[in-house]
Amino acid sequence: MLSLILSLLIAAILMLVVFGLKIVPFMLGISISIGILAIWSIVDARSDRRSIFRFKSWYILWGLVSAVVLYLIFFIGNYVSGIFLKSSSEQVSVFYDLISGNLLITIPLMVLMIGPAEEIFWRGMIQRKLSKRIGDLYGWILAAVFYALVHIWAANFMLFIAALVGGLFWGWLYKRTGSLWPCIISHSIWIILAFIIFPFQ
Repeated sequence: MLSLILSLLIAAILMLVVFGLKIVPFMLGISISIGILAIWSIVDARSDRRSIFRFKSWYILWGLVSAVVLYLIFFIGNYVSGIFLKSSSEQVSVFYDLISGNLLITIPLMVLMIGPAEEIFWRGMIQRKLSKRIGDLYGWILAAVFYALVHIWAANFMLFIAALVGGLFWGWLYKRTGSLWPCIISHSIWIILAFIIFPFQ
């Protein structure tokens, strides 16, 4: 239990530095922060490492289909929020501005490092540990809530909701398969869809 609390505390502090204090460039800060958390998660997994990284060929299809489904959920959500929340498009643009720059560096970093590392930490460590203690259902929901809460430092309602929806979606995928690979593949493909092919702005 102590390692779980410590993990969440460190994650909250790192996200405060990245989103709130903004004392380092965003992409550098988020890459280092989530990289540290992912490495710690892999080391901490120990006997569970084999199961959470179990790979089956059909996980590729799971990842691809789920990424498209999640993108459609975000597409509809973005449209609806634009009707009821006037500042939604501005809040979405603020996040896109954070990752603007050299896309030849930024996009591969997000697809190959940040997305996978988030899954390794939030699903592979936080959800896994919570599920062992309070059951799969509550572990899934609580892990998604924590995933969303560390984004409050950005003071961006749309980012908070996006993190909550993404956390619930990828958390369900992990709960359903017991492996991180569908989540990693889904997260990476979703990034490609949302930031390269069909951005929300």
